Amino acid sequence: MQAKENKIKVNNQLLLPTMGCGTWAWGNKLLWDYDQSQDQNLQEVFNFCVDKGVTLFDTGDSYGTGKLKGRSEQLLGQFTRDYQGDEKDNICIATKLAAYPWRLTRQSMVSACQASAERLGKPVDLAQMHWPTANYAPWQENALLDGLADLYEQGEVKGVGLSNYGPKRLKQIHQRFSQRGVPIVTLQVQYSLLSTVTVEKLGLKALCDDLGIQLIAYSPLTLGLLTGKYGNGVFPKGIRGLLFRYLLPGIQPVLDTLREIANFRGKTLSQVALNWCICKGTIPIPGAKNLEQAQENVGALGWRLSEAEVKELDLASNQISRQMVQNIFQTR
Repeated sequence: MQAKENKIKVNNQLLLPTMGCGTWAWGNKLLWDYDQSQDQNLQEVFNFCVDKGVTLFDTGDSYGTGKLKGRSEQLLGQFTRDYQGDEKDNICIATKLAAYPWRLTRQSMVSACQASAERLGKPVDLAQMHWPTANYAPWQENALLDGLADLYEQGEVKGVGLSNYGPKRLKQIHQRFSQRGVPIVTLQVQYSLLSTVTVEKLGLKALCDDLGIQLIAYSPLTLGLLTGKYGNGVFPKGIRGLLFRYLLPGIQPVLDTLREIANFRGKTLSQVALNWCICKGTIPIPGAKNLEQAQENVGALGWRLSEAEVKELDLASNQISRQMVQNIFQTR
């Protein structure tokens, strides 16, 4: 059973599963069409994931649009309280604290995490810096990082991590935190078969392995594009639809290889794409808005691609002419 899969020990207080669940869509109207009538479906997603050992839920204090800002954290707090299964004690809520322009001091990060804990109704397990400011306001960043380290030193969280950092900046921050005896346990970056530059070409995975940092892969299905459900006139609404129309003509080698392996394995394209991330030593955090999507995601667990299949997918990834658009905050 998936619930018995090995956990990844990132420090003495945190055990993470092989795969997590991203909750960007939980509260986001603009990109994901959220409305509160979906809450019961989301509770079912949460319960199913936890029952199957997918106990890591990634959120952010900026998740949720307009008046719904923070909605994802609120829902996760409610769902955690209502869940009564055997895996309850293993639930890990990882939240990302936004580097808003008005957050200028180390105390602002501590306060932000405390506000997240209030929305959750429980302490944050893993606090992460949502994005670096190095690309536009480098003078802002050190104070926020100091505040992140303060959270760990003060016992407010079980661990701290980063998001959207490349190898050059990661080395600098790791040295800064090491001087205080604060371990960076996770780094979250965009990673999928359509987005490999930072992790592989720039050597981020190898560096994380050297530093003892667990890499978390967000958008492992490229916003749903790697499910194989789009094309031939079928596209999602809005921004995603425009992006998919741009990307699809250049990614056929990946889709063809995914389909070939999926047919051979009796799996879906998305399950093969997620398993590839796992075979690469990352923890993918695909999203799910309903039970069917959650069930499909969990089908990526309990088996592994062969080395030959991983190499086939690597080759296909190298042959695409269009990579996923990179996060504008991602540093080198």
